[in-house]
Amino acid sequence: MTTDPSFSIPAHPQRRFPHGSGVEYEGGTEFRLIPEQEQATPDLAETVVDILASGPYRYGDFHDLPMPLWLVRDEETTDVFRVAVRDGTVRLHVLPTTESDGLQRFFERLRETSGGESWAVQRHVDGQ
Repeated sequence: MTTDPSFSIPAHPQRRFPHGSGVEYEGGTEFRLIPEQEQATPDLAETVVDILASGPYRYGDFHDLPMPLWLVRDEETTDVFRVAVRDGTVRLHVLPTTESDGLQRFFERLRETSGGESWAVQRHVDGQ
């Protein structure tokens, strides 16, 4: 856990297209951004929406899910990743072509938007 992470990505997920059921991802990396002061999911989701709305992002949210979830493209770095809010954390899900720059920039904006609050980062790699 660190407050100044490198957002290095040791494993990207592999896309699968099972017959009749869209796209699935196997494996991959997720970064959990944990605020120093506990925050409720609606408050964290509002912070994420504020960051996305102020750009340089194109994004869309997923409806009818038990947690807030967005597909995000950083127009400056061209990185695409998913952002979810769950259990008091903001989670960045690496997709097959995601690079570290977009994740790092989102994290920096999150710190700025939250008034410089400290955030811990936990990296989770499937299969480790």
